[in-house]
Amino acid sequence: MASSLTYAGIVWAFLSFLCAAASCVGFFMPYWLLGSQLEKSVSFGTFRRCSYPVRDETRQMTVMVEQCGRYASFQAIPSAEWRICTVVTGLGCGLLLLVALTALMGCCVSELISRTVGRVAGGIQFLGGKCSCSEGMGI
Repeated sequence: MASSLTYAGIVWAFLSFLCAAASCVGFFMPYWLLGSQLEKSVSFGTFRRCSYPVRDETRQMTVMVEQCGRYASFQAIPSAEWRICTVVTGLGCGLLLLVALTALMGCCVSELISRTVGRVAGGIQFLGGKCSCSEGMGI
């Protein structure tokens, strides 16, 4: 099994994969914001939520649904800012995962990653990291 990466490149590939996996798990988990509503514990992320209020039309009151789930549609995400955050963070996670998987393939396939490809992958990885981090900083 030949590799086109140096030892530093192999370490970069595995760290890239670990960071991309952590970023994707964080993106998919609904525990970004925690709080309480109607005396129930609630949490939500960009497109998932746990324990959320729903209007019960038969009883004409608001009840808490005590389960986790996605929003019914993209438009059901509470605000335009959260929708933008979902798209930007998802794009960042996708870019990070693309570079990480390419780098891992470079560990097994010779001549897959050249110096130029490594630099381009580093730039894409920087962009993906910037997308993944920017929503929390308001950039």
